[in-house]
Amino acid sequence: MDQTADHFDPDHIDPARHVLIAGPTASGKSALALRLAVAQGGVVVNADALQVWSCWRVLSARPSAADEAAAPHMLYGHVAPGAEYSVGHWLRDVAGLLATGQRLIIVGGTGLYLSALTTGLAEIPQTPPELRAMATARVQREGFAALLAELDPATAARIDRQNPVRVQRAWEVQAVTGRGLAAWQDATPAPLLPLAQCTPLLIETDRDLLAARIAVRFDAMIAAGALMEVRSVLPFWDPTAPWAQAIGAPELVAYLRDEMSLAAATEAAVIATQQYAKRQRTWFRGRMHDWHKIKGA
Repeated sequence: MDQTADHFDPDHIDPARHVLIAGPTASGKSALALRLAVAQGGVVVNADALQVWSCWRVLSARPSAADEAAAPHMLYGHVAPGAEYSVGHWLRDVAGLLATGQRLIIVGGTGLYLSALTTGLAEIPQTPPELRAMATARVQREGFAALLAELDPATAARIDRQNPVRVQRAWEVQAVTGRGLAAWQDATPAPLLPLAQCTPLLIETDRDLLAARIAVRFDAMIAAGALMEVRSVLPFWDPTAPWAQAIGAPELVAYLRDEMSLAAATEAAVIATQQYAKRQRTWFRGRMHDWHKIKGA
């Protein structure tokens, strides 16, 4: 089922089945999801951990108002900064949508969301706020390497060691439960939406083409008001918060605080986005062997 995304024919997809669309940032996932929804019907459902936050319409590349008018969209921008929202919350939201009987077209680049949806998610206890505050304080003093060094070997071998949010979460789970995150994951219940019950599509895009798209898109974000979005969160900016992990936000904060030029902030943000896309591609290659591959244009 290898086809070019620009020439993808929705008739090849069973309109009675749910659809999953994954791919790196700027690969055209949302456009494909919208095309399917318009052609066949269905609700476009967000599976991007950054697009859930209400403060980031532009910077997270959420669907436009015109896109949302063309087909129903759910789980976009529905969480306020500072609120608790995790993969568990997202799964519960998706479960509610599945219960309505609507056909879902679930699209995003957060591998953990999609993996939890199709392979299951362990019911890990929540971290007490005081423990999270202690972990954050340790990170500020000692860096993430200190937390990583204290993880059990199985978790340390499995976790994304370059993702500070994941490292801190794993440390918190181990600290509060006395059990490593890997052990919790191994005791995973049945998935909410197994791959056999849907059509899973993975967009694969040429690395150099993707890098160029990312640069063009960030310039477009600046023109569309990304600076205004970032300026609006400056009064309560917290670089350790989940909502503050939007790619480009820390760099634009630095610009607005006169810590770097706009040109330097833009360059740093583009590089950070390209590095993020590389991590996504690696994750997808390693874990999505059973997904139908579509070549991005």
